[in-house]
Amino acid sequence: MKDTLLSLLEQRILVLDGAMGTMIQRHKLQEKDYRGSRFATHSHPLMGNNDILVLTRPDIIYALHCDFLEAGSDIIETNTFNANPISQADYNASLLVKELNVEAARLARKAADEYTARTPDRPRFVAGSIGPTNKTLSLSPDVNNPGFRAVSFQEVVDNYTLQLEGLMEGGVDLLLVETVFDTLNCKAALFSIEEFFKRTGVHIPVMVSGTVVDASGRTLSGQTTEAFWTSIAHMPDLLSIGLNCALGSKQMRPFIAALAGIAESLVSVYPNAGLPNEFGEYDDSPEYMATQIADFATSGFVNIVGGCCGTTPQHIKAIAEAVRTLKPRLRPAKHHELMLSGLEPLRVNSTTGFINIGERTNVTGSKKFARLIKEGNYDEALSIARQQVESGAQVIDINLDEGMLDSEQVMKEFLNLIASEPEISRVPIMIDSSKWSVIEQGLQCVQGKSIVNSISLKEGEKLFKERAQKILQYGAATVVMAFDEQGQADSYLRRIAICKRAYDILTLEAGFPPEDIIFDPNVLTVATGIDEHNNYAVDFIQTVRWIKENLPYAKISGGISNVSFSFRGNETVREAMHAAFLYHAIRAGLDMGIVNAGQLAIYEDIEPELLDRVEDVLLNRRPDATERLVSFAETISNGGEKTEAKAAEWRSAPVEERLRHALIKGIVEYIEEDTEEARQLYPSPLQVIEGPLMNGMNAIGDLFAEGKMFLPQVVKSARVMKRSVACLLPFIEAEKALNKDTSAKAKVLLATVKGDVHDIGKNIVAVVLACNNYDVVDIGVMMPCEKILDAAVREKADLIGLSGLITPSLDEMVYVASEMERLGMKIPLLIGGATTSRIHTAVKIAPVYSGAVVQVLDASRSVPVVNSLLNPALSPGYIAELKKEQAGLRESHASRTTSKKYLPLAEARRNRPSLQWNDTTLYKPLKPGLTLLENVTVGAVRPYIDWTPFFMAWELHGRYPQIFDQTENGIEAKKLFDDANILLDRIEKETLLGLKGVAGIFPANSTGDDIDVYADESRKTLLQTLHTLRQQQEKASGEPNLALADFIASKESGLNDYIGGFAVTAGLGIEKLLKQFSESLDDYHRIMTQ
Repeated sequence: MKDTLLSLLEQRILVLDGAMGTMIQRHKLQEKDYRGSRFATHSHPLMGNNDILVLTRPDIIYALHCDFLEAGSDIIETNTFNANPISQADYNASLLVKELNVEAARLARKAADEYTARTPDRPRFVAGSIGPTNKTLSLSPDVNNPGFRAVSFQEVVDNYTLQLEGLMEGGVDLLLVETVFDTLNCKAALFSIEEFFKRTGVHIPVMVSGTVVDASGRTLSGQTTEAFWTSIAHMPDLLSIGLNCALGSKQMRPFIAALAGIAESLVSVYPNAGLPNEFGEYDDSPEYMATQIADFATSGFVNIVGGCCGTTPQHIKAIAEAVRTLKPRLRPAKHHELMLSGLEPLRVNSTTGFINIGERTNVTGSKKFARLIKEGNYDEALSIARQQVESGAQVIDINLDEGMLDSEQVMKEFLNLIASEPEISRVPIMIDSSKWSVIEQGLQCVQGKSIVNSISLKEGEKLFKERAQKILQYGAATVVMAFDEQGQADSYLRRIAICKRAYDILTLEAGFPPEDIIFDPNVLTVATGIDEHNNYAVDFIQTVRWIKENLPYAKISGGISNVSFSFRGNETVREAMHAAFLYHAIRAGLDMGIVNAGQLAIYEDIEPELLDRVEDVLLNRRPDATERLVSFAETISNGGEKTEAKAAEWRSAPVEERLRHALIKGIVEYIEEDTEEARQLYPSPLQVIEGPLMNGMNAIGDLFAEGKMFLPQVVKSARVMKRSVACLLPFIEAEKALNKDTSAKAKVLLATVKGDVHDIGKNIVAVVLACNNYDVVDIGVMMPCEKILDAAVREKADLIGLSGLITPSLDEMVYVASEMERLGMKIPLLIGGATTSRIHTAVKIAPVYSGAVVQVLDASRSVPVVNSLLNPALSPGYIAELKKEQAGLRESHASRTTSKKYLPLAEARRNRPSLQWNDTTLYKPLKPGLTLLENVTVGAVRPYIDWTPFFMAWELHGRYPQIFDQTENGIEAKKLFDDANILLDRIEKETLLGLKGVAGIFPANSTGDDIDVYADESRKTLLQTLHTLRQQQEKASGEPNLALADFIASKESGLNDYIGGFAVTAGLGIEKLLKQFSESLDDYHRIMTQ
């Protein structure tokens, strides 16, 4: 049956059944139905224990199976969702578990076989349903004791083992671990299944289906969909991963799309029939649900579909018909990348750079952490873990090996506490111990895919292979130390021999994925005074390079601080040694390392003489290197009139003039007292807004439109306006409550689309619209489509505004517009941002949405556009004119496009440029590889600021510094420049922002239109292939068709060329600063900071 099932899944989408519980409820059973004659005197109430019905009312369960098969189900589930000892304990029925599962499987088997006999060309299958239990391994049931668990991992494993024995005896074709709300429970189920398979020699396919509990897309225990996949992908017999329950098909769409994008298995989905209404009922009709699931299928998301809560045979019939002719999702090729996870996934590949593993949560390496653990001060110990993550650790190493500790128990308690801290548990855990019992205890406490540190051949091949297989069964990667039966490898030849032997055993005998192997070739201490130790660092680096060239997909790590142990107490020298060692090791291919994430020095910042002596030691460049560094180390120690004048000039004017003056000039000093004075004079607080405040804002609008006032001033004015309105709002709300006023302003929803973190333009538009009395709801940056549209519906928005600065944002805007059309929305859509244009909006976005789509060039244009779109008198004519204009743009674009002549790709490639490459035209970089730029100060980069784009962002057009001489913009540009520098002075003085960067120059050669990027100068290990596009437009005679690859020397030339890249940020810590400005209603400085 297994082969038949797999064959069918390649041909078509298979259909599961629907909600057994929903259908049982329709029978309106009573306590006597659950008891029957057998349990008439049972000690506990049994009503609601649906699983026991296979013994007391098998006729109902069998009939329901037949109903779903008649409707079109290919796979039916056994009625065993809660047929496990933990769940049955509530009914005092745990002793019945095996019998419940055997009988449930037999009932389903009988029904399936009957329908298969009717139509042999369409076999039916039985899936053994395995529910999550009512206990959770990742969460505490006691809010006052986050480290407590009501059940242990082993107890959950044993719980599932008994259920499995019954299901297998009853004859199921596959197993379905479903409604997973805690991945650790799921891992216990998979562990139990794999143990059973190994013990019996019987293997059947296993489906896993998780449950995301809300619109965040996370499980109850906090994992993202991607992290969930990473955590369970290790299962050898895994047939599919999917989602079910909690959400309706509409709400589930973005999460099943995300899962389909990463899963290397098949994908299943069986949603609820919508979300429960106020009566606990499900409202999605069979037709509606079938349409949604057909959309999943046509989008290429699914292989297996069905229904969960609220779905009936009618739902399943509609779904089966809807997908009958649709193609199943194609299973993607396997990616040999190391994937780890905490609450969130971590992909380790050539693009992620060096992975920092935080070392401070280690009792052998941190005296403070050891003291806290011994004292039982876990709260403060957790703060060290949190600090490591906040400092940039992408994994945290947990080591609790200490003679006076019960390491197994402490590991369990500490990891349970980490699970309750999302800021820490979002990253993967490295479980570090020299005791296998401690490692296994740790593996039983983490729901994500962790790293074991470590195993080795020290105790022989048999134990090495057994432990590797057990680690794989727990779903973890592992560090493999360069140890064997003779001890630690301390030379290059010993290192590579042991690593090669271990790799072959793991991949060829133990079935361990090569990408989950992380070699630690032993970072040993140099500069010890012992000559045999002098080449330790060189040997390590050479070993790293050899592993990358000879052991495919394997990763490499190391305990970096070991290299400098001779200089303990001299942190300056140690940090220099770590930085230099990492620099050379990363260039050789080191993927990750155990480091103090908060104290990594920058290679370029090391004092030249110190660096020279450190590298003499690390690279063993001279026989007296140790003595010279020791000598040098001994020399290093660780080591108000203007405001008064303004007040005198205008403070004596009437309050209306004072408010107008304050708004136009952006003066906040007196706004609260002036607003209160105006409130006392006017009949209602709203009249203060509609009178003097709006008069002032209208004056600002006029000045802005005439070019007499500029955006920085408008934003300052908005700050004053917001302060004034904030003073009035409590009185307005009180008045509304008194008068029962339900009137509302037009509402505009703004968002920066998914994949884009830029929002300064959006923020400026928000301010300008708010100043013009629109109710603006800004939901932030990186907003996925579903969140934008859900917010629009929830907020009852009259208009949506999308912002984006980067080119991929354009595609996301098209997607949002198409989803608006799919959902039948009619409200106008505004498009804004640096990459947007009238032509792109007309050609790409407007055609996919029947509502009005308008590209807004800048903030100053937003108000008249919004006015025209939302004013009933103006809207029809404006939209008609807009659509006419966009149709013309499309026609013009089409005519230009068709008038261009394009060459076939092969012909364009023949017309590539003929460049003459030689050694004199190519330059070898002085520092190839990655260069980390840390501890960069604001002061260091200020001289390099290009102010021209800054002024353009504020809609002051002109080049710096010539802009200061402009008659029109010069004065305001200078004021803005001065304000910006005052803010920079503060940021620099108070260290409010952090700056970091990474640059890389890598060996590269072109092959046709592609650029091959290599790990090192040997050019044997390919890091990445960059695919470039060849121009295909027909060129004038003698003019080539270019591709970026043309400017990299080809592999055939035999010459060595290079390619570079960089990434920088100047905004570390910006959230705190922005929050301060937001809380003080200071949009001017908030936007300037961004």
